[in-house]
Amino acid sequence: QVQLVESGGGLVQAGDSLRLSCAASGRTFSSYNMGWFRQAPGKEREFVALIMWSGGSILYADSVKGRFTISRDNAKNTVYLQMNSLKPEDTGVYYCAADRNNDGGSRFPLRGSEYDYWGQGTQVTVSS
Repeated sequence: QVQLVESGGGLVQAGDSLRLSCAASGRTFSSYNMGWFRQAPGKEREFVALIMWSGGSILYADSVKGRFTISRDNAKNTVYLQMNSLKPEDTGVYYCAADRNNDGGSRFPLRGSEYDYWGQGTQVTVSS
């Protein structure tokens, strides 16, 4: 069983930065596609960013492109989300998720249903 634990959330002002971390258990982390999602109160969970198992392919939601950076350190079983120039609309609970990539392909997992493991989330609040 893979467990994911997010950390790094907090309360910041617009324009500030935060770095989220997601630590994963297991021996096969390097084979997982990893994603970040977020959910604001009263809204559905939305895709934020993903990084494929190879580390060479990434994808961002248009709303965060140019401001957020996803990265991974396979030696530490950790994926990161660097968030710069934060806006109030970035407020929400941020979740990391792992896709076991059982199909062994290069298809980007854009939907939450494509992920097998989820963390408990970390709260990010951006004030104006």
